[in-house]
Amino acid sequence: MPTYELNGALFADMVRGGAGNLRANAQVVNDLNVFPIPDGDTGDNMSLTMEGGGALLQGLTSDSISYIASKLADGMLLGARGNSGVILSQVFAGIAKGLEGAECADAATLGRAFQMGVAQAYSAVMTPTEGTILTVAREATDYAVANTTSTTTLEDFFSNFIKEMRASLKRTPDLLPILKESGVIDSGGAGLVYVIEGMYKILRGEAVEVGATAAPATPTVDLTAFTADSEMTFGYCTELLLQLQNSKVDAKSFAAETLAGELAAMGGESIVCFKTGTVIKVHVHTMFPGNILSHCQQYGEFLTLKVENMALQHSDAKVEDRFTEKPAKQAHKPFGVVAVAAGEGIKETFLSLGADVIVEGGQTMNPSAEDFLAAFEEVNADTVFVLPNNSNIVLAARQAASLYETADVRVLQSKTVGDGYAALTMLDFESNDPDAIEQSLNDAMSGVITGLVTQSVRDSHLGGLEIAKNDYIGFVGKEMLADAKTAAEAATDLLTAVDMTDREVLIAICGKDATAADMDTVRTFVKQTYPRVELFEIDGKQDIYNFIFVIE
Repeated sequence: MPTYELNGALFADMVRGGAGNLRANAQVVNDLNVFPIPDGDTGDNMSLTMEGGGALLQGLTSDSISYIASKLADGMLLGARGNSGVILSQVFAGIAKGLEGAECADAATLGRAFQMGVAQAYSAVMTPTEGTILTVAREATDYAVANTTSTTTLEDFFSNFIKEMRASLKRTPDLLPILKESGVIDSGGAGLVYVIEGMYKILRGEAVEVGATAAPATPTVDLTAFTADSEMTFGYCTELLLQLQNSKVDAKSFAAETLAGELAAMGGESIVCFKTGTVIKVHVHTMFPGNILSHCQQYGEFLTLKVENMALQHSDAKVEDRFTEKPAKQAHKPFGVVAVAAGEGIKETFLSLGADVIVEGGQTMNPSAEDFLAAFEEVNADTVFVLPNNSNIVLAARQAASLYETADVRVLQSKTVGDGYAALTMLDFESNDPDAIEQSLNDAMSGVITGLVTQSVRDSHLGGLEIAKNDYIGFVGKEMLADAKTAAEAATDLLTAVDMTDREVLIAICGKDATAADMDTVRTFVKQTYPRVELFEIDGKQDIYNFIFVIE
């Protein structure tokens, strides 16, 4: 039976179907990476973004498509990871705006909402690139809207949308040369196809693969860590999403800072508390979680809730990694710095250079917008400078900045670890002028070259090099410069290919897999080939990259 109107309940089911279909095909999307390196995993990033939205839909039974779309958008904005995840969240945020005030939507209404979604996604990207998820979303929307009349069913709308999406996806290599050279289609666009196809299956009454939607990982509990004879020492790590209720409080005007102060007065520690729309995210360590929950419930109702005995975190490495203790909010200050880093040595270096808070993340672990929001709250400054240090993390940082209202958050275009290192070496707040400080950080990053050495995860042809799986490769930005059978050879070939004219300093950041012999080779090579260049070595302990070279 044809469907002419889409209500909130059906839309929520369709979104879950889209998330499930994407999760089932996430590895397919991951494998479309242009570079043959362990990547931020587009499929996983987009899946986590969709599932972040789905988390806010749990337990909601409203038939209002406006309400459901709004909650979905809130969750996706918070959970967005990676460039494609952020763009996907912006698409659905625009759709929510297009559906504002609507109880249900016909094909024409949905088409206008999708147009708003495309417009918002394009506006979120500083320099939109065609041949990406943006193109696929725009061309599919234009085609579906152009073929919509007053009698168009929702099945017809989605059928037309998917037809053009697939065609647009096939054309992406013609718009983006690096896709053609690598022999792949755009991964973000492919992820969008799986989302919409999953939604369409639910609309038609078809089943999406059973178990496709990933359930949150359940850590193994060590039952010997807290026994009948144990004493509660560490308390409970309590996290929740609280939907403020107008029947209990003025949801729009209620301040997260008010709740944070009340939780502190109740003995709560390591408090992180921030507000997005009318939803408050709370993290607190407490000996009495029941008291905390009862207090929060006087203002609203819980969307998600987690209470963990921290004795397990202190005794089990796996659980500690999943539920890392968050430090308490720092003393208030005029300026603060949040930097993204992975690798204990790199994190320690960044902190020693002046970063206040480190957000754990990098190439294969892109932090979410929510992770940044927690960091902004923790740093507790009037002006916060953010160093994403990875091109696939910049958008999530910017999205978090747009959601955070307590401070002036400035996201710098630091796209590599080298950019972040160079900026921090010039960190100086003496001028007390945010604009001047930001300019000095940008100046410090200009001209810095960051070279990377890692192992190829697949056969590839890039930059005129025939790369075999497990070869060691060296590259700068998107330019592949070296291919060798050993890490040391790839490192020296990379340093040979880089223009070292007028360069004076080379920082070699050694990864976990870099051996002493590898570093000896690099050290000898630099001394003989570039005798005027001063070499500094940092034991970065990072995964993935055998070497990160910062050239100044």
